[in-house]
Order: sequence, then C-alpha cells, then structure tokens
Amino acid sequence: MSVLIIVFLTAVVALFSGVFEQGKFARYIGILGLIIALWVSFMPELSFFGQYRHMYDYTGNTALFTKISIVTTLLLFFLGGFAFSNHRSHQSELYALMLFALCGGIILFGYQNMVTLFLGIEILSIPLYVMAGANKTDLRSNEASIKYFLMGAFATGFLLFGIAFIYGSVGSFDLYKIQDFGVSNPKDVMYILGVLLILCALAFKVALAPFHMWSPDVYYGAPSLITAFMASVVKISGFFALFRLMTIGFGGVTAEWINVFGVFLIITLLLANVMGLAQTNAKRMLAYSSVSHAGYIGLVFFGMTSLSTYNLAFYLFAYALSTVGVFMSLIYVEKLKRETSFGAFKGLAKTEPLLASVAAISMLSMAGIPLTAGFMGKFALFSQAMNSKHGVFLVLVAVLGSAVSIAYYLRLIISMFFFKESSFKSSEKVTVTYNIVGVFVVASVIVLGVFPDLFARLFGL
Repeated sequence: MSVLIIVFLTAVVALFSGVFEQGKFARYIGILGLIIALWVSFMPELSFFGQYRHMYDYTGNTALFTKISIVTTLLLFFLGGFAFSNHRSHQSELYALMLFALCGGIILFGYQNMVTLFLGIEILSIPLYVMAGANKTDLRSNEASIKYFLMGAFATGFLLFGIAFIYGSVGSFDLYKIQDFGVSNPKDVMYILGVLLILCALAFKVALAPFHMWSPDVYYGAPSLITAFMASVVKISGFFALFRLMTIGFGGVTAEWINVFGVFLIITLLLANVMGLAQTNAKRMLAYSSVSHAGYIGLVFFGMTSLSTYNLAFYLFAYALSTVGVFMSLIYVEKLKRETSFGAFKGLAKTEPLLASVAAISMLSMAGIPLTAGFMGKFALFSQAMNSKHGVFLVLVAVLGSAVSIAYYLRLIISMFFFKESSFKSSEKVTVTYNIVGVFVVASVIVLGVFPDLFARLFGL
C-alpha cells in the first residue's frame, strides 16, 4: 500500500502543478514519483498496513505486477514530452489521470474482496474515459470517449449484477469465502450466474471477443500515448485482476466457466487476427493486435501450474515493452503526417533507422519470432496449455493466429524499410529521450528473449 500512496500523492501534485506552470513540470513530477514508487516496491510492506489486509494485501505477486506496471508507465512518461506537445494547456491533467489510472491498476494487483475489485476497476477506468477524449477538436477522439464510457458503463452493470448474485449466494465479498462456497456448492445457480456475469464484465475490460467491439474505435480515436497506455498498463491490470479472481475466488467452480472462457479465446484469436489483416491503418491494426494478444494471454488459464503467475507476468511485460516500441514510431509519424495509414510510414528507416528498427523488432516480438521476449512468453504459455484437456486444439488455433499476425506486422515493416524514397524530412529528428527509450526497449526484448531467467532477477524474484 506504500506504493499506492506514493503514486496517488504524485498524481495529486502533478495535477495541481498545472495551476502554476500550465503543466510544464507535471511530467517530471510524475517521473520522479514513479521512480520513488518503483524503489519502494522492492522493499517489504510496512507492518502498519497489515490491518487492511482483508481489503488489500501486498503479496509477492502484487509486488511483481506493480513493478511491471510502473516500469511501463515510466517509459510512456519519457515519451510524453514529444507525444503531448500539442496538449500544453492541459498536460498536467493528462499526466495526473494516467497516474490515477495506475492507482486503480495497483489496487487490482492486491484486492482481497469484491468491493476492492470494483473500486480498482472504476479508478482505473474513469480516467481513461476522459483521456480518450483529450483531443477536444477531433471528432474521432470525442467518439472514442463517449463510446468507451457507454460500453464501460454497460460492463460495470454486468459486474455489479454479478457481484450482487455472488453476495446473495455466499453472504460475503471475501475471495476466500467465495472460493469455499464454490467448492461446497458447485451447482448453485445464482452463484454460477454471478460467475458468468463477472467473467463477461472482465472480458470487456481486457478486450476479449465478443466483448472487444469498443477496442478498435477507442484505440484509434484516443491520443496515441493514451492508446499505448491502454494497450499495456490497462491490459496488465485487467488480466491480473481476471486471473486472481478466476483462480482464487472462482477456483472451486473452474469446470463451470473454463469452457465458456475457451470459446471466448477461440473467437478472439480467429476474429482479431483476420480483422487485423484487413486493416489499412497502422493504429487500427495495432488495436486488433492488442485484442489478439488477449487471446494468447488467456491460455494461462489452461493447464495451470505453480509457474502460471510467473508465465503471465513474463508475457505481459514482454508485450508491454513491444507495445511501447511500436507506439514510439506511431506517435512520431502521427505528429508529422497527421495520419497513421501504412503509407504514412514509407521510408521511415531512411531518416530514423533506430526508430524503425525498434518498431520492427517490437512487432517481431509480438508475432513470437525466436530470440525475442515475445517468443519466450508465447512458448511458456503454449507449453503450459498443451497439458490441459482441450489445450492442443487451443494451441493450434493460437499458432494459426500467430502465423496470420506475421502478415500484417510485415506490411508495416515493409512500409518502413523497403522504399527507396523517404517521405520524411531529414531535419525532423526525434529527441535524445526517444532514442534512449528505444535502445532500452530493443535491448530488453532481445536480452529477455535470449536469457529469460533475467526477468526473475531484475524484479527481485
């Protein structure tokens, strides 16, 4: 909880910094606060917060996913100076909202009952509704905000109905009491209905088909840095919340929901990759890519072992790094070209070879090409899923989806590298900060792909 308090206070200070300097220092305040929070996350939790353990417990897994989210948010804050340069009048609000959303994510990493789960999801989601519409003069951004809000409210209704059914059956919000009830009463109709309603609500939050409809339009219309935040930090938070709930709270009735979840994965893997292939805009392609990765990540529920949480953390971190790497180029191109079609990327490698290389390596990692972190993440999840009842079929679908994804990633790589003429001016160079973040992303993706055990050492496991 110490980390949560530090991030919250940082958000408050960043927000009020806009009163004095129009948000000039909000980014630096955020970076400093995140670095302090990351440092504190490696320390034992203060005994004072033990009294709140029935609501929020800072366990080893909570610490691991908190560190991953903070590192990812830090990388995005470093890119913010360039990405938010046209939002000078309300930079402080945007940085503060990102930090408030991160607070919601941190709550989701350690929640112990349904009330805390609901609070975490809403604290995570409400800032996103605002940030999606940050480009006030852009109709696509306005559409993204209202669509995300309306669909989010609909999903929240599902979540609350589900929680109400669970409470009506169990008489408690506590995850472990809910688990005990499920073990004793696996066929209770109200309980099972509550489980399925909550599963649908959380499937919306992580963009699993058929609850992904909001994702392409919202990702496309939101400012690109916010889209990167949603595709990385929000997905990390949402998936661990789902993983924690389904394995602890609803672990006693796994047989009742696992087949439904498997159907969600099959639809996601097939639909998202086919739709990604049909896109002509890089940002929309990456939106469908994010949906497809929700399908790959969902394989963690099949053939579960003691390493499942670690495999989930590794995959999410690898995916978050790749997302930051690709969006670096997308933000740069969008700023210069005012569009994100594949054609807008033509010849990027001629003027910005590092930026184009970072994007290419990141997409190869997303596709699961060997010697990248993405390959090791997929290999771990696929190997685990193979040991489950229907795992072989699910893995075959996932492998097919990965093969299709290579095609649409290659389209963007070809646009960047295989055109003799560059449409970019040589004077339009990225900042030193951009280059540093790019080198860090590439080094991390390759090193973790070759030496995956370093992940455990880096995060103090």
